[in-house]
Amino acid sequence: MRIVLLTTDTSHHCYFVRELSARFPIEAVLVEGNTLNPPFDVNHPFEIVRDDYERRVWFDGEPVSLLDLASAKAFGSLNDDDALNVLAELQPDIVLVFGTGRLSSDLIKTCPEGILNLHGGDPEQDRGLDTHLWAIYEDRFDDLVTTLHRVNDRLDDGEVVGKAPIPLHRQMKLHELRRFNTALCLELVGSALDEYQRCRHISSRPQQTRGRYYSFMPAELKATCQQKFEQHTSRLH
Repeated sequence: MRIVLLTTDTSHHCYFVRELSARFPIEAVLVEGNTLNPPFDVNHPFEIVRDDYERRVWFDGEPVSLLDLASAKAFGSLNDDDALNVLAELQPDIVLVFGTGRLSSDLIKTCPEGILNLHGGDPEQDRGLDTHLWAIYEDRFDDLVTTLHRVNDRLDDGEVVGKAPIPLHRQMKLHELRRFNTALCLELVGSALDEYQRCRHISSRPQQTRGRYYSFMPAELKATCQQKFEQHTSRLH
């Protein structure tokens, strides 16, 4: 089974690669460098706390890069010709996507079994960006789920492979959410890859509804999210 991962170089993606490669051989990691830049401020202090927290719990506080963990190749955009050529040469059985920009039709066609994307939310409710934060902002804590789905030409629209709620606990802080979401991502991907190893196929079902599209959350709304999330977890048992 030849697995290729498409992602960006962040602490939680580094952890994902490290843990997944302990169970399954990863042929290569293609890293996207370009990111979308919204025309307004989206940075909030909880994200600095989150990044420090993740490095502490996963990497003993040390800086980490995907280049230290895997056979990684960096590109500006994964839709560039050089990235497409590398992916075609690798001839993957499975392509996993975790946290990249929208993929082109040409890239999607490179993997016959299909490309699988980890979406931080329920695409039948929420598509696009910052969907966990938007669910919190709108007091929809039951929508704090993660989905593994196939990739097609429509954003977050492909067939659902797996979906599960993020486990929350009493007094949980917002900066911890991504850690537990990443653990859930590993579970969803692990189950799909186990199925592929058994029968060379991954089961999926069509989405029943098309969720609302969300874009970047402005920084000032993230402060409200932090307050709402921590009020919610303070009431958990």
